Amino acid sequence: MTICNIDDNIILINAGERLMGLDVGKKTIGIAIGDPKHRIASPIRILQRRKFSSDISELFDEMEKLNAAGLIIGWPLLMNGDVGPACDSVRDFTHSMLKIKDLPVTFQDERFSTYAVEKSMIKADLTRKKRQKRRDALAASWILQTALDLYQQRNQTKK
Repeated sequence: MTICNIDDNIILINAGERLMGLDVGKKTIGIAIGDPKHRIASPIRILQRRKFSSDISELFDEMEKLNAAGLIIGWPLLMNGDVGPACDSVRDFTHSMLKIKDLPVTFQDERFSTYAVEKSMIKADLTRKKRQKRRDALAASWILQTALDLYQQRNQTKK
């Protein structure tokens, strides 16, 4: 499957299937899931990375359990919009994953995801330890919600 935009991603999955959001980092992968109508993203969990084969197996198991058929993956651009080493790492992860399973994938700009969720957790008066336990899953949810919001906006203007 090619890497596609959010509209094509949703077209390529069956009715009732969901999109999963990922915040892929060096040590963890934040996981979020969208509802079947592609309106709301919810954080699920954080997968502690070990090695690629076990990470991908656990990720695919989670997708099957949650009826997810497409992925929205955070694209960690540099603040000036350039592609840096973090994008290279996410691209390599994605291409390796797509060699194992054919899925529609969309990259979503994630430049402000961690900042946004960190700010809201501080506002909610969560301790550093609690914030650390939730940060990546919430960032994945923010990434997915941003893509879903874009999809909803585009479809509102078509009506």
